[in-house]
Amino acid sequence: MQQGSLVFVGLNYPPEPTGIAPYTGGLASSLAAAGVQTSVLTAFPHYPDWSFGPEAPPSRRSSVHDDVHVTRLRHVLPARPVGVLRLLSELTFGFRAAFASWRNADVVVLVSPALFSSAVAMVRSRLRRRSAPVVTWVQDLYSLGLEETGQGGFATKVVRRAESWLLRNSDAVVVIHDRFKDHVVRELGVRHDQVVVIRNWSHVSAPEQVDRQAVRARLGWQPDETVVLHAGNIGVKQGLENVVEAARLADERQERIRFVLLGGGNQRQRLQALGADVERLVFLDSLPDEEFVAAMNSADVLLVNEAPGISGMAVPSKLTSYFSTGLPVLASTEPGSVTEYEVLTAGAGRAVPAGDPSALLDEALLLGADEAAAREFGKSALSFLEQHLTPNAALMKFGSLFASLRPGRFDAFHPKTTQQTRTD
Repeated sequence: MQQGSLVFVGLNYPPEPTGIAPYTGGLASSLAAAGVQTSVLTAFPHYPDWSFGPEAPPSRRSSVHDDVHVTRLRHVLPARPVGVLRLLSELTFGFRAAFASWRNADVVVLVSPALFSSAVAMVRSRLRRRSAPVVTWVQDLYSLGLEETGQGGFATKVVRRAESWLLRNSDAVVVIHDRFKDHVVRELGVRHDQVVVIRNWSHVSAPEQVDRQAVRARLGWQPDETVVLHAGNIGVKQGLENVVEAARLADERQERIRFVLLGGGNQRQRLQALGADVERLVFLDSLPDEEFVAAMNSADVLLVNEAPGISGMAVPSKLTSYFSTGLPVLASTEPGSVTEYEVLTAGAGRAVPAGDPSALLDEALLLGADEAAAREFGKSALSFLEQHLTPNAALMKFGSLFASLRPGRFDAFHPKTTQQTRTD
């Protein structure tokens, strides 16, 4: 069978443990295993801590992992990735990627975030006389995020125009939720038939066995307390002040509960200072995959927390991992948000309003005490995962899309699947 070549251009890639890196890495590895010549242009690992670590990386490094050719390019990395500093960070990676080799790819996949590095890469593609088809894979909508976090004005207009230009100039746009498709068509002017919905999948495998008692003892979690775990980025849009205040309220009421914030991010130090006197609040550093899975499976309730006003800017990547555990999910989010929709549609748990620490605490205690309900939520989450969020389903949809853009170059992917994917 004839197989083509493909290059991903994106800021994030494994071994970064959270965010979009596991999805780019998982898809790249799966395509390579299917015989596609796959390469990646990415940055050095830095997320979610926004740090390269104790030593600065070299300017460039190339390697091969799982038959994927990975080229890492050093970019400007601010300690606080906001405003102009965030823009500079993305642009430096974008320009470096634009002048790097794209290995004569049959298809180019731009991963957004990062929006502005993707835009620079798009300019490079459109300036070439024989450019490959470009797919922009949208994991997050910048303009919607700015609007929902109250950052309006001139900057938002610029971002909106850049995002609209990037997506309209793509040969295809992949979004991870139907609501994203509605938004990019209605608000950003992208053609309906140009947009394909391919949902993210679970990139965490359920362990064969977890000794919950041993894991909890190692982490200092008591057998008789409800452990509420929030895993992933600790940033602005997560609004985790809400969790700090819920834990503070639990202290005042002497409840048998512990809130755990697992991971890093640009708000972690501030939140640690805010909750320094809160007994029922614990911060854990990011863990290696096996330990992360064990910790997640040893909690009682898995939490998605979003800041007030966040309703449609992103589908939390942690949900796919959460659903794999068979544990109940609690979403503190805006009523009617994408996150609430996902959790309730999956039958995976319950939702409370964003920014309401009392409601969060009360619902967490109820979920922790109701073992029968917790089991039913967990069973529903696993069923939803198996039906909608498998890696193979996503791989076939992506492969079919690539085959539609370059006929004869991705023959492993069935043409009927291609037609179905293009009309989703």
